[in-house]
Amino acid sequence: MPMRLIGMLDSPYVRRVAVSLKYLGLPFTHEPVSVFRHYDSFAAINPVVKAPTLVLDDGTVLMDSTLILEYLEQLAAPERRLMPAALADLARAQRIIGLALAACEKSVQIIYEHTLRPAEKRHEPWLERVRGQLRQAYRLLEAECAQARGWLFGARALQADITAAVSWGFTQHELPDAVSAREHPALSALSARAEALPEWRSTPVN
Repeated sequence: MPMRLIGMLDSPYVRRVAVSLKYLGLPFTHEPVSVFRHYDSFAAINPVVKAPTLVLDDGTVLMDSTLILEYLEQLAAPERRLMPAALADLARAQRIIGLALAACEKSVQIIYEHTLRPAEKRHEPWLERVRGQLRQAYRLLEAECAQARGWLFGARALQADITAAVSWGFTQHELPDAVSAREHPALSALSARAEALPEWRSTPVN
């Protein structure tokens, strides 16, 4: 029985895992259950109601995209793994992934502030701080991408490429005015290159 990935693909965390599963060559089914619209259905699978959730073939429930991907790396054939083996490359990959996930987190915070919190209760100084963190994360990520010729670590996309591209696509889709694509040409090019590939086209944002 294949693994079950639970969550909506408009979540960058869910999409990150879904795209990675395809690169890793691991069979899975995707169930687009929303933590908002289908709360009770999600709670029946994972009472914590956290996306993504991965249900293993023995019924074990995993959550948090980074922890899920850490587990999946161990399942994949060595030649399909998405983290570099060399220690220096691993450290750089973790830095890039950390920047991309920070950008995701700040994007989500801004979105939730505007969609879930009443306007009169928003704290603008805090929001501006979050926007600054978002801009800084992408500035540093752009510098990392600008060093690469093609993919970040050679001939094929690895987890750093996937997470950076997913994060950038999410922010550009949901907050197009927050960070200028024109000021991030290397990151924009990386994302466009990734989105043209079958693993991505078959995993569209909901």
